[in-house]
Amino acid sequence: MPRTNRSGQSARSVVTDKREAILRAAIKVFAVKGYFNSKVADIASEAGIADGTVYLYFKSKEEVLHSIFDRAMSEFIEEGKREISLIAAPEDRIRKIAQLHLEKLGSDRDMAVVFQVELRGSTKFMQEFSAAGFSEYLDIIRQTIEDGQKAGAFRSDIKPIVCAKILYGALDEMVTNWILSKRSYPLAPMADEVLRIFFGGVMTV
Repeated sequence: MPRTNRSGQSARSVVTDKREAILRAAIKVFAVKGYFNSKVADIASEAGIADGTVYLYFKSKEEVLHSIFDRAMSEFIEEGKREISLIAAPEDRIRKIAQLHLEKLGSDRDMAVVFQVELRGSTKFMQEFSAAGFSEYLDIIRQTIEDGQKAGAFRSDIKPIVCAKILYGALDEMVTNWILSKRSYPLAPMADEVLRIFFGGVMTV
């Protein structure tokens, strides 16, 4: 039986809550100050904890950044797989992926800034993150394109992985434009604009 504290919380629950508080604080700090200009003390202050407490859960500021990415990608991929498993038509699965991409980042501007700017602060970071969840995400899109080709919905003379990168790149640019824009507008509807162009190049009809 898991141990509980005086408030009735299990030890595992306390650890999870503390990690979550640190990650949320880090997202805000990195978005405002930038990863390289931020200190562990800044994260601790935002989370309302002592500096040393951060090191009980993370070895370094870099591990915090990795954890933000790993957790976000894991949640997104899990939700994406669940959502598209309920959809039969490949083109509708692509549409759902695009919508989820922009809905998720459009609902959390600080997270979007971290993804679009801070994770690209160095070649080292980009190499590490590209080898992690990002490649799995691209593979989901690639497989969906292949399914569409087999079903005769998509052109057979295109490379699925190139097609996947093109779609991701278009969605990625929409997010970047959104966080840099001085105008305030909802991001999610841009999925329809991207797909209108994307499908015009890959659909057989």
